[in-house]
Formats: sequence, structure tokens, C-alpha cells
Amino acid sequence: MNKENYLLILLLIITSFTSCKKDDLAYRRDFEKSYSAWSSFKKATHNSYRYTIAFGSWTGYGTETTFTINDGKVVKRSFVAKNIERTSNQLVIVEQWDEEEAKLNTHQTGYPVITLDEIYQKAKTEWLTKRANAKTYFEANNNGMISSCGFVEDNCADDCFNGITITNITKL
Repeated sequence: MNKENYLLILLLIITSFTSCKKDDLAYRRDFEKSYSAWSSFKKATHNSYRYTIAFGSWTGYGTETTFTINDGKVVKRSFVAKNIERTSNQLVIVEQWDEEEAKLNTHQTGYPVITLDEIYQKAKTEWLTKRANAKTYFEANNNGMISSCGFVEDNCADDCFNGITITNITKL
């Protein structure tokens, strides 16, 4: 073998080692499939949709924040908080409000204004990052789009989910 062949083989070996980067994204294939479903939905709806983020605690307290997006811009945020009344065991509304575009994020409660584009970005850069000390979750039960994404740190006892739960996504 001549010197050029040795250099070529050495270059191929070095390239193969540097291109084998460790994948630090949990559920990469599921995420990419879901992102593709989101991209198709976004195009079909002209980026105009409504979706709801839910939170539930083991104590019986729960919230729903619903966002209305028109042409890629959040134009409304609605919130409802419910709790189980201990004496009657009935679910009661604790707080409820709506914010129109000019008043977005004026209430302290509720999930901050966010679009599905931003949620997919957070999923990719924060919630699905592999961690040695946590279990990661990803589901796409909204016609292939994200429904649950996040992680739970090991040895956490109550309300430990760091991420998002989306109960529905609908076109306007």
C-alpha cells in the first residue's frame, strides 16, 4: 500500500469516530415523528389552533390553561383551577379567568404564554435530555402530536413531573 492509501484509511477511521456522537435526546425517533405530525398540522391549520395544558396533583388540585393561537401568535389564554373539597368530596372551581391578546400574562396563575413551536423546542432542549438521575417520558396521543413530555427525578415523592401535559390540540 502506498502512503496515500494509508492517509485515506486513517482519515476514514478518524471521521467515523468523530461522527459517532452520543445521542443525548431520549425518545428521539418518537419526538421526530411527533414533530413531523405537528409540522403537518401547523401547515394545514395555517398555524391557527387551540390547545390545553393540564396539571394535576395527588392532593386533588388541578389546573387547565388553554391557549388560542391565530397565525402563529397567542391571542387568548384561559385558566381554570379546581380542587376536591374535603368535606363534600366534590370538585369545585377555585379560580377561573380569560385574558385577551392585550392582557396576556397579566395573571400570576396559569401556564405562561407559549406556542406549540416553543413547546417542541423545550421538549428537544430541556425535557427530553437524557439524565442519569431521572426517568424520561414522551407520549404523542394528540393525533401524533405531543401529549406528555418530561422527566421525574429519582427518589422524588410527590408532584415530581418536570415537563408538560397537553390534553387536546384542535384547529380553529
